[in-house]
Amino acid sequence: MERKITICVYCGSSDRGPAAHRELAVAFGESMAASGIRLVFGGGRVGVMGALADAVMGAGGEVIGVIPNFLMRYEVGHTGLTSLEIVSTMHARKARMAELSDAFVVLPGGLGTLEELFEIVTWRQLRLHDKPIVVIDPDGYWRALADLLDGIIAAGYARPEATQLFDFVDSPAAALARLSDLPVGSTHLDAERL
Repeated sequence: MERKITICVYCGSSDRGPAAHRELAVAFGESMAASGIRLVFGGGRVGVMGALADAVMGAGGEVIGVIPNFLMRYEVGHTGLTSLEIVSTMHARKARMAELSDAFVVLPGGLGTLEELFEIVTWRQLRLHDKPIVVIDPDGYWRALADLLDGIIAAGYARPEATQLFDFVDSPAAALARLSDLPVGSTHLDAERL
């Protein structure tokens, strides 16, 4: 059986964000399913996260959720997925999501989304993996993040090549185009050092 490309998506679990961000998640989820790409995500059924998972499932795609046991209450664990893995800790969740994935995509979200993005980018900088990371920013939501990175580089806390650790794109189509030649299963993750 041929292995599918699997993309981990980090995004918000709040319903309070702009409706346009949930619409973005639906468009991306439908595009993933149409492209035969499997979704790995944080396992919740609310906010941008829930909209994304529902869109992939509704379009006939595959979804793997990974959620720590204590968040089953807070994020209302999504039981309508291809599979839902319940793990013991946040650290186990993030390591498992990274292990299952060939690439990472970031949609709008809050502090948790930022934390996941910075961790996976840092892991790439440390050569713990070589998987691509793409941030979808159709409306300037992540512009301040790009400016922050520029400031960190200008202050000398990161080298200019840090901008090559992840890419900003403006649409789901651009994200999928950026990942279109992604080799299945050939990306490296040094799980022993995580």
